[in-house]
Amino acid sequence: MFDYTWAHWAAFVSATMLLNLSPGPDLAYILGQTIRHGQRAGFVAVMGIWTGAFTHVALAALGLSAILAASDRAFTVVKWLGAAYLVWLGVQALRSDGRFSVEGQAAPPRAHGRIYRQGMLVSALNPKLALFFLAFLPQFVVTDAGPVGAQLALHGSLVIVLAAFVEVPAVLLGSRLSLAISSNRNAAAWVDRGLGSLFIALGLRLALTS
Repeated sequence: MFDYTWAHWAAFVSATMLLNLSPGPDLAYILGQTIRHGQRAGFVAVMGIWTGAFTHVALAALGLSAILAASDRAFTVVKWLGAAYLVWLGVQALRSDGRFSVEGQAAPPRAHGRIYRQGMLVSALNPKLALFFLAFLPQFVVTDAGPVGAQLALHGSLVIVLAAFVEVPAVLLGSRLSLAISSNRNAAAWVDRGLGSLFIALGLRLALTS
């Protein structure tokens, strides 16, 4: 079971790393929370994003993502929910007072819970991610290597594991940036404006997806 060649794994890892490096709502959310609230909040955001992504992996393995791909109505509903949520996050960032947390002072558990839930929703409400798993994972299904659902679950989980090689360094880099600008109110305000505009742009791009 799960008998693959080295060429198979080389192709899969190469494709997955290139895809993880492409910018999108997940990475933008992780960086935004890290810069605004510090390293610990960044890792909480990562866990939320991973939870939402695992939801898509499970749906793809069970075949339910095919419903989303085949039904215009289902896709449209999820698309507009995701787009509205990204725009809402953007508006919240634009309305922020530009005041950052100081690294080393832990945010309250309630704030971490909110960051985790928001990250989970950013990922779970992205229909493009569901369609990505549905289109990408089957390319690495090998006949007689094991049950198709199990192969999809394995490769989908590895996509998320490999994302750590991009998202963890992003958190570490974001925390350094947070320290550099936490004492500069003007810089913090401009970061909020930039993040807010990015989330709104990502929401509008998702809304225009057909």
